[in-house]
Amino acid sequence: MNSTNNVALEGLQNFLEYPLLRLGGEPFTMASLLAIFFWLVFVLALSWAVRRFVVQRLLKHTRFDPSFQYALSKLTGYLLVAAGFFIALQMNNVNLSSLTVLAGAIGVGVGFGMQNIINNFVSGLIILAERPITIGDRIEVGNVAGQVTHINLRSTTVVTNDNISIIVPNSDLTSHAVTNWSHGDPTVRIRLPVGVAYGTDPEKLQNILTEVAKEHPKVLADPAPDVFFNGFGDSSLNFELAVWTAEMSSKPRRFRSELYYAIEKKLRENHIEIPFPQRDLHLRSGKITIDAKGAGQFDVRAPAE
Repeated sequence: MNSTNNVALEGLQNFLEYPLLRLGGEPFTMASLLAIFFWLVFVLALSWAVRRFVVQRLLKHTRFDPSFQYALSKLTGYLLVAAGFFIALQMNNVNLSSLTVLAGAIGVGVGFGMQNIINNFVSGLIILAERPITIGDRIEVGNVAGQVTHINLRSTTVVTNDNISIIVPNSDLTSHAVTNWSHGDPTVRIRLPVGVAYGTDPEKLQNILTEVAKEHPKVLADPAPDVFFNGFGDSSLNFELAVWTAEMSSKPRRFRSELYYAIEKKLRENHIEIPFPQRDLHLRSGKITIDAKGAGQFDVRAPAE
């Protein structure tokens, strides 16, 4: 029985000490590989614990805003993982200088094959460092509009008002124009175009639109709402109601809809017409002839001089 155990232990020892490759003259064994693996698992667990402790215990007692706390905890976790990987290699006698050529060759191949991933990775670091967008911001980029819920190194999660999660690559957020309705101050001015029929009293319409704005609970009284006369259109007098609100960071479409409902109701109560495109047709003098089949023909003749 003892001899069997000894044989098994000797076989296990030979397996663990079997040199997989040599780095800088030092053998890299299966034991070294397992040690690095367990060390990395430990570092990942330590990173998660530190991030949880830093965010929940320390940063919450500071005056930093939540978005900065989130970014700081993320960067701390990434630095811990990178440092842990470096220490794991050093503790297992892996000569990093011997990996320079190999790392260079791999880096060239990875650079060509993973350009988009690396671009998103670097963009994620830029977003976490500069914080052009933060957790809770309402943004618009391309055809995507919603609230930011997660910022990772490769992508950012945006949840729309329909509760649909859209994964946006970080490179899109750094290389394209991004509308951030919550950046700095969520208070913004919204402009709502309104067209009325010719013959409408502009001063009366101004009072009506101002009244609609003041009656809405989400419209700010300071700064006060404004009504602008934009000009004369083909079929209407064109006005614009401008109001200040903080609702664009949460429910912009509902806010616009509520104002338009109120505007339409007030215009109807005051018998103000909302025009539709129309054209006046002027016919010159002439005559209409009808043939035997009932087909008509209009003959245009120039007026006699």
